[in-house]
Amino acid sequence: MTVLEQLKEMTTVVADTGDFGAIKTYKPTDATTNPSLVYKAAAMPEYKHLLDDAVFYAQKNSDNKVGQLEIALDKVAVNFGVEILNQVDRFVSTEIDARLSFDVEGTVAKGRELIRMYAEVGISKDRVLLKIASTWEGIQAAAILEKEGCRCNLTLLFSFAQAVACAEAGVFLISPFVGRIFDWYKKSDGVDGYGFDEDPGVISVRRIYAYYKKHGFKTVVMGASFRNTDEIKALAGCDLLTISPNLLEEMRNDNSDIKQILSQDYAAECNDGKIDMNENTFRWMHNEDAMATEKLAEGIRGFTADLIKLEDMIKGLLA
Repeated sequence: MTVLEQLKEMTTVVADTGDFGAIKTYKPTDATTNPSLVYKAAAMPEYKHLLDDAVFYAQKNSDNKVGQLEIALDKVAVNFGVEILNQVDRFVSTEIDARLSFDVEGTVAKGRELIRMYAEVGISKDRVLLKIASTWEGIQAAAILEKEGCRCNLTLLFSFAQAVACAEAGVFLISPFVGRIFDWYKKSDGVDGYGFDEDPGVISVRRIYAYYKKHGFKTVVMGASFRNTDEIKALAGCDLLTISPNLLEEMRNDNSDIKQILSQDYAAECNDGKIDMNENTFRWMHNEDAMATEKLAEGIRGFTADLIKLEDMIKGLLA
């Protein structure tokens, strides 16, 4: 068996892409998108019809350019999500505008609107995960949406404080960013890499996974943002792993044996006591983690930059 085939027996494999061809090739259970992935895919000629449809929809539903742009941007995300759902068995994750990361009411309103747009084309909210940045405000918005039956995927997650707050808020799923944690520590430590069990991103996800399982939280852990296949192998057994097409291909061509790392037995060794999280505790714990503080802010800025690029593309079509 290939590494990919073995991994699928231990972990739910998710494709981290907006490219439908890649999803069809690797046959993941779910798929995730973000503004960067949608922008990259939207620039491909074969997907231009999805932008054209979004522009037509926006012009039909609004008389002013500002309203049309916002509607078209949401509709592009939904159009890509619908196409992806034709290729996967379960969920697609659709990102909420990163510029709303510190706006509880704005995030909730946008989440409801995306779910409404999916319902308009016959897609149940049971198949959609709303991706929200793991700020304190984002987590509170997710708690509201979860109570309305809208499942959420809390993204840009780097700190233990973020993970604990998400679990206590009852969110469906979190996406800790393994590779971006690796990048920060690699630069900070001045090293070329880490051993199999020493990668700081891997260690972070293992700790979160163990804490959730030991203390009975139902929130699902989905490792994300990988830099190499060793990071993926080191998290075999995690609830889900979302993986880019190039690393999926590498694992599809690798016939070495892998073993399951994460399990209930692994979680039983967790040494973290249960934390009662509130806003003050969250902000202090997160602030004390220099890596997480920097990477969360950087991630929000990066997604916003690609969102603006996508907006510029749509503006051209609206004109």
